[in-house]
Amino acid sequence: MGNYILFLLLCQYLLIASEHCSGEELPGGAKCIDEERRVLLTFKHHLTDPSGRLSSWSSGDDCCQWNGLSCDNQTGHIVKMDLRNPYPYRIYNDEWDFKDYQQSCLSGEIPHFLGNLSNLNYLDLDNSRPSNSLDENLSKNLNWLSRLSSLKYLNLGRANLGGAGVSWLHYINMLPSLLELHLSACGIDSNQLPLLLPTVNFTSLSVLDMSENSFNSSIPSWISNLTSLSTLDLHGNYFASPIPNEFANLKNLEHLDLSFNYLDGQIPEVLGQLSQLVVLDLSQNFWEGTLTESHFKSLTKLDSFAVSTDRPMPLIFNVTYDKLPPFKLHDISIVNCLVGDAFAVWLQSQTELSDVMLSGTGLSEIPEEWLLKISSQVEYLHFTDNQIQGPLPFHSKFPKLFRLDLSRNRFSKSIPLDFGQLMPNLRLLYLSDNYLVGTIPSSIYEIPLWSIYLRNNQLSGEFPQAWSLWSEIDVVDVSRNNLSGNIPSSMGIPSSLAILKMNNNNFGGKIPSFRNCSELSRLALGGNKFSGNLPSWIGSMVTLRMLQLRTNSFSGHIPHHLCNLIGLHVLDLAQNNFSGTIPKCLDNITSMGSEPSGWPVYDYAEQTTIISKGRELEYGVYNAGLVKSIDLSSNNLEGEIPDEITSLIALGTLNLSRNHLHGNIPSNIGNLSSLETLDLSHNHLFGEIPQSLSSLNYLSHLNLSCNNFSGRIPSGNQLRTLVDPSIYEGNPSLCGFPLSTKCPGDDEPTSTGNLPVQNNDDEDGNEKLGLYISVTLGFIIGFWGVCGTLVVKKSLRHAYFQFFNNIKENIIVAIAVKVARLRGHH
Repeated sequence: MGNYILFLLLCQYLLIASEHCSGEELPGGAKCIDEERRVLLTFKHHLTDPSGRLSSWSSGDDCCQWNGLSCDNQTGHIVKMDLRNPYPYRIYNDEWDFKDYQQSCLSGEIPHFLGNLSNLNYLDLDNSRPSNSLDENLSKNLNWLSRLSSLKYLNLGRANLGGAGVSWLHYINMLPSLLELHLSACGIDSNQLPLLLPTVNFTSLSVLDMSENSFNSSIPSWISNLTSLSTLDLHGNYFASPIPNEFANLKNLEHLDLSFNYLDGQIPEVLGQLSQLVVLDLSQNFWEGTLTESHFKSLTKLDSFAVSTDRPMPLIFNVTYDKLPPFKLHDISIVNCLVGDAFAVWLQSQTELSDVMLSGTGLSEIPEEWLLKISSQVEYLHFTDNQIQGPLPFHSKFPKLFRLDLSRNRFSKSIPLDFGQLMPNLRLLYLSDNYLVGTIPSSIYEIPLWSIYLRNNQLSGEFPQAWSLWSEIDVVDVSRNNLSGNIPSSMGIPSSLAILKMNNNNFGGKIPSFRNCSELSRLALGGNKFSGNLPSWIGSMVTLRMLQLRTNSFSGHIPHHLCNLIGLHVLDLAQNNFSGTIPKCLDNITSMGSEPSGWPVYDYAEQTTIISKGRELEYGVYNAGLVKSIDLSSNNLEGEIPDEITSLIALGTLNLSRNHLHGNIPSNIGNLSSLETLDLSHNHLFGEIPQSLSSLNYLSHLNLSCNNFSGRIPSGNQLRTLVDPSIYEGNPSLCGFPLSTKCPGDDEPTSTGNLPVQNNDDEDGNEKLGLYISVTLGFIIGFWGVCGTLVVKKSLRHAYFQFFNNIKENIIVAIAVKVARLRGHH
């Protein structure tokens, strides 16, 4: 028997040796398999690899040593392929990070023979290509998946499965060993997601990620059969309807993310039965109703909880004083969910919090005793959009606090003098839209901040020189306060600045040089008392996207070096004392001559105020980059409107009003195909209004008043909707609709003898006049046709009167007979 076993072992060894005889030795004694090497080289041939991630894949080398691969030390089979993008894709990154992501993306077709790597148990192709340029070839053939029967981990994140129909799920259902499935942002929609499955084979699944797809159905019922699930991530879809009660079957669930969907109705109490839950994210849905203790009764392990609703009416967080939660949270996020008086007691039981967001909850105070308890470990504090009053509630040290956001409340009093010492590691500070008074304490400049937002308060005093200590600052927004004095000199300006907003204060003097700020993107200094000429260094700030200097006392000519700012989106020099002509080189600003594009994103809280359509408009951080605007109004500019400006086809707002411009409107003004606002009022422009103006299909705000235009107002297309006569008033030689002044020839026959086209009122008047003439003529002809004959012919006159005498006698007899009959009835 022993010899027989020895013989079998020897045969097995020889079989393995013969199979791998042409391969290379592995540390464990096995050899690299030639067939699998050939599969991998062909796989590489089908891909585009700009990052060189597959550069180590070459024939003759040990495939088990190639980047992204691992082999079984005993058999030599490839068991792991990890080709994920080394630069993770994050939606809210700025443009530079996204560029790194794109440049490291693999692209091409995944060939069907990848299924020949039948021993693979780990396959990760996540982020292999950007979501906006997916190769649909992948979606046409997924049957290779069915041959990977040993697969335990599969990640096809951002691979386009949009054309695969329901077959993707069919093949995945053939993988009984699968433990983790990641299909984030794969372009799958509801037509590809069966709500029912006859048989669910991959019941060993512990992680299911189908986030950021296009599912707009209810949550499939078969998910409730995956009773081994520990993580379910469905965020970023369009799932609607309530959460199914069958979720009670998911007893092992630890992580549930249903955020950013369209789930509605009451939040079911069944979630309170999932006793293993550690993370529960229900934010950004359409919940209604009330949250109570029943939603949390068994969640003893809960560590992170988030809920919010996008309904106009908020949720109600209704807890009682005598029932404290059974958990200790580290993260809490409650947004647009009104809390009652008992919530303060509920909150004070959470003493281990590190991340707190309580926004739009109706809070009127922050419990200072609770704040003291969490001060040593808390990293994020967000209390935006509440009704919190009084002074800032900080009296102890917060050594780990990274982000503090108290925007849009009713905080008053001064910022504490020792604020910087209390928060030594703060990076992001938001105190905008409150009622803070006093000066900015110098201790703030000791904090290594990245962003500071003090917008729209009542702060006063000068802006201190100490801001040079912010060596890593990106954003400084102190707009809409009562600050005064000069901006500290160029030696004190942090070179890291990307956004500086000091508009609507009382700053004065000259602008210091920002030439050392190589990343400066937005400079807003409007609504102050700055004076002097625009400095030449502005032309070297090629990173500028927004330059807002309106409502100051700048003078001199608009410098031609502004045309070097090829990336500029917003140029606002209105309400100053600039003179001279409009530079013809504005067409060098190429960003205004191309399709709208975004600009680098530094923080979600950033807001941009732009004057457009005759009023101030607020733009958020993600759509401000789409605005293209030039406003040179209320200056002393003269000369003509340069033709070159009409090449800025992406321009949305052009305001040249209240200057001394003369000449004609450029005839090709219609080239500005994106224009929404055009204001040329209060100048000395003359000539006819170009017909091409009617081709501006997006034009919604037009003002040409108070000039010397003449001739007929163009008509047609979008101009038909602009019916306010004030658009054209103050031009005495203009005529036509919508003015009441008629153009010459409107009431006269044309040269062909035809009547000119007139309005309906004229047509009605002509018809009435014709009717009156016809009636009058008919009466005259009829009267004299009868009476004239009777006067002339005596015999006819006797016969005519005899006829009427006979009729009279007959009528009298008829009346007498009728009266007699009536009397007989009585």
